[in-house]
Amino acid sequence: QHYPSTTTTMTTMKVLALSQIFLVLSMSHAFTSPASFVRTGSSKIASSSSSSSLYAKKLEAILFDCDGVLADTERDGHRNAFNRAFTLNNISENWSEERYGKLLEVGGGKERMTAHWNEIGWPSTLPSTDEERASKIKQLHLQKTDIFMDLIDEGLIPLRPGVLRLVDEALKDGHVQLAVCSTSNEKAVENLVLTLMGPERASKFQIFAGDMVKAKKPAPDVYNLAVETMKLNKGTCVIIEDSHIGLGAAKAAGIKCLVTKSSYTGGEDFTGADMIVEELGEESDGGVTLETLESLLD
Repeated sequence: QHYPSTTTTMTTMKVLALSQIFLVLSMSHAFTSPASFVRTGSSKIASSSSSSSLYAKKLEAILFDCDGVLADTERDGHRNAFNRAFTLNNISENWSEERYGKLLEVGGGKERMTAHWNEIGWPSTLPSTDEERASKIKQLHLQKTDIFMDLIDEGLIPLRPGVLRLVDEALKDGHVQLAVCSTSNEKAVENLVLTLMGPERASKFQIFAGDMVKAKKPAPDVYNLAVETMKLNKGTCVIIEDSHIGLGAAKAAGIKCLVTKSSYTGGEDFTGADMIVEELGEESDGGVTLETLESLLD
């Protein structure tokens, strides 16, 4: 009977050992080189064939519009304040909900009044020269702002659902900056944030509003100012807007934009928005969270 030589037996054992080592190395490579992204918490993690990991961008700042986003202020706040100011100045004018909704296509309160009277004719109780009219419009707007702030102080204009929850989530995170970027008067925006959110939260916000920039929305100026002042990276910010005009400003600034529809803007065209929701909502009902906003970043 022929038996294998000692040399042959040792060669066979070496081959088997090398095969097992190769199998182990192959399995290890398979587990460390996935081809797809995996979501873990709010980060996307990818492993390349060289075993290096790439992480998604971290949300750096939320830039809120004010009117229609923080609170549904237009219909029951600004509109009523304008009408009260008209009455106090013996101006025969009363903006209906429908008319005011149309005027919202013009950014800025002073610009809104000017556009309205340029279209239908100027009241006889207002000055006749352009310079005097501009001065009177400015005075009317300041008076309207004072009336609007009284409405806020009286508790007649509440925050929209989910706003406070999202703000608190950002503050708890500790790394997400907050700002309000609005065409409204700066004092009115500051008062709304302070009154409806409280002093501790308000102290964490930066306000960019009113006439701080030359061109108002849909120009991107107010968002560009916020980015420059806060030293932000546009690629790690998300803007929350409620109108077509606001969306246009966000896109012109090159910043991701989530639209939360308001009472006046539900039927507007939001083509180009990165996400559209009815409201920020509560987390238990699938509301918008930091993770939601972070998912919009490239």
